[in-house]
Parts: sequence; C-alpha cells; structure tokens
Amino acid sequence: MNFICLADFKAYAKENLPKSTWEFIEGGADECITRDENISAYKKIRLRPRYLRDMSVVDTRTTIQGSEISFPVCIGPTGFHCLCWPDGEQSTAKAAQALNICYVSSTFSTCSFEDIVSSAPNGLRWFQIYIQRDKQVTKQLIQRAETLGYKALVITVDTPVIGNRLQDNRNKFSLPLFVKIKNFHASIEENSETLLPVSDIDPSTCWKDLAWIRRITRMPIILKGILTREDAELAVSHNVQGIIVSNHGGRQLDTVPATIDALSEVVNAVQGKMEVYLDGGIHTGTDVLKALALGARCIFLGRPILWGLTYKGEEGVRQVLNILKKEFHKSMIFTGCRSISEISQDLVQFSRL
Repeated sequence: MNFICLADFKAYAKENLPKSTWEFIEGGADECITRDENISAYKKIRLRPRYLRDMSVVDTRTTIQGSEISFPVCIGPTGFHCLCWPDGEQSTAKAAQALNICYVSSTFSTCSFEDIVSSAPNGLRWFQIYIQRDKQVTKQLIQRAETLGYKALVITVDTPVIGNRLQDNRNKFSLPLFVKIKNFHASIEENSETLLPVSDIDPSTCWKDLAWIRRITRMPIILKGILTREDAELAVSHNVQGIIVSNHGGRQLDTVPATIDALSEVVNAVQGKMEVYLDGGIHTGTDVLKALALGARCIFLGRPILWGLTYKGEEGVRQVLNILKKEFHKSMIFTGCRSISEISQDLVQFSRL
C-alpha cells in the first residue's frame, strides 16, 4: 500500500483493528467536542509565507531539555501499544531511536521498561507517570526509570479520575488476555465504568506533592495537561522544567480548549522560564509549524503513532514520522524558515471565518 499522509494510516487502523479497540483509541469524553476541535482549530490558522530567501539549506534540528532531536516531533505517552502490534512499545522505541527523537514511555506500557531500553539502547527516553495511591509504587517506578537512563519525568496532571468516555463505557472495554501491564500490578475496580487497570491513580495528588517527587529523583520534571495561565504560573513557582499543553486528546474533560488555542496563554505565562510543548490534533507538517510559531518547543504525537504501529510496527511508525518530517521541512521552505529559530509568531494569523 502507498501511504502518503497520516490520514491513510488512520483509515488502515480503523479497518484492521477490532471495533472496540479502535473506539478506545479514537474515543473522547462526552460529546467529543474537544477531541474534534483539537484538529479543526488548526484549520482556522493561516500561514504568512515569506519568499525570495535562500532556502537551499534547511535545518530541522532542535533541542528539548538539552538533548538534540532531528526535528520537533516526538512520541507522546500512550498506553497499551500491544493492542496494535505484538512487540508494542519496543517497536515504538526503535522507530524513535531511528529518527533521533524522544519517546515518552507510559506508566501503562505493555512491554517492560527493561525491554524497551534493550530494544533501543541509544534512544532518548522520558518516562510518564500517573501518581499512584501507593506512594511506594510511584517511587519505585520513577527510580527504576531513572536507573534505566530515562532523561525526564512527565507527570500527567489532568487525570485525577478517568474521563466520561461514553463509547468505552458502552463497550465495557477491557484489555484482551494477551495484553498485560508489565511494569507493576494495576488493579481493576469492581463495578467501574471501564474495565481498564486505572483505578489506583491517586486523586489527591496536588502541587505540594512535587516537593516529594523532587526528593526522590534528579530527572527534570515536566507537567502534562496544563491549559491555563494560572496553572502555568504555579508551575513556574514550583520550579518545574517544562509543560506539555495537553487536554489528553479530548479524553478527559470535554469542552476545554483545543491545545493549539490554549498554547499562547501558557507560553505568555511562563515568560521563557521553561520549555513549553504541545500535543493533540497534529496531523500534518503545517500543523507542527503552526504550533512552533505560537511558542511550542516541539510537539508530541499520540494517536498517529498507534495508527502507524497497527500498519507495520516499527516500520509503520517510521513511515508516519518520516511523512511528518518531510511535510514540516517543506512548510519551513515555503515560509522562508531556514532553521527552527526563524519560526516566529509573524508566520501565522487567525482566520475570521
């Protein structure tokens, strides 16, 4: 098959995954308004191209937390990769290493952290954590990841409880027997709306817990799920090292802003005191350019990685990433940006339509 854009991988995954798995991956909270606006919001942003510049050499490289990546697209934390491909997160990590970008391993990985590292020993890895009710489990997971060479800790802050995902509730979606959480024991709450192993996430987690986390790790701390100026300012005051502007792919609280619409508020609030990243709704290279123009250091992909994984494992993820890289490179050429540092807010304007 000749896949030429990310939509081709999405169509393949929809056709080839079990219906309940597809609906789990693609589903959002309530009416899926935020999920859909994550995508449509990019269509309201217009580019302002600049021409007659020497575009014979274009450099897509940048850095995140001091580590160089080949272009400003990385792989965000999604769980249960073995739903899509037998080797799951191991294949994902290999693709990230091949493209020289960052892969964020989820708490709910279906491959062990050790196997992920051995599959891609030279890859740049961050570790995402849902703070567990059992603090000892949380401590062990964080320190285990640090010992294995993970370079940053991503704390998901928008999941004190699981969002109201109607389709998953209708399906009573649960993991197939061949898919297991490999890195710790995760229990399933009886009579819960979903049969996923997420009931041990601690809803009492708050800002004061960051001090405890800082005592048990030397990894930089990134907060994933910040959408407002107020929380961005609190992140600055708590001396974290980064923010991922995220609404969990529209899977948590419906009718919150699309991430690209929330980005400028967060960027303006932190005033350059930390790196700001973004996830949600990225489907093309021009989407990446728009996010960078509005202040994101890089973007993190979620669902498109799972589409590529479903198609052909590591090779499928590589293809997804290479298509985005090619599209982003062309977008830089057309807008007269020879390096990432030349991408600025002057490149974009918001449509009145």
